[in-house]
Amino acid sequence: QLQLVESGGGLVQPGGSLRLSCAASGRPIDWYAIGWFRQAPGKEREGILCLNSGGDSTNYLDAVKGRFTISRDNAKNTVYLQMNSLKPEDTAVYYCAASPRGLCVRSDFDSWGQGTQVTVSS
Repeated sequence: QLQLVESGGGLVQPGGSLRLSCAASGRPIDWYAIGWFRQAPGKEREGILCLNSGGDSTNYLDAVKGRFTISRDNAKNTVYLQMNSLKPEDTAVYYCAASPRGLCVRSDFDSWGQGTQVTVSS
């Protein structure tokens, strides 16, 4: 069974950067699509970016274009979310999730991490 653990969240000032990690265990992630999602207080969870098993990325959220990037290191069984030029509205709990079909179809994600808090504030 695939397990996912996010890390790297914290408090950062506006304009700063963070890199989140999604470490997988139990199975290799080579054939999975891995996506990043976030949920702010009082709001629905929204998709951010996804990387399919072929290495192609899908951007779910226009608000992060040009600021956030997704990457994976299959040797480390880890997917990263690099976040630059952070804004207060990026404050949320960030989750990673895995899709066993290897595609970035939102309804396919069936394994989720516990989330990591990102707070952007001066």
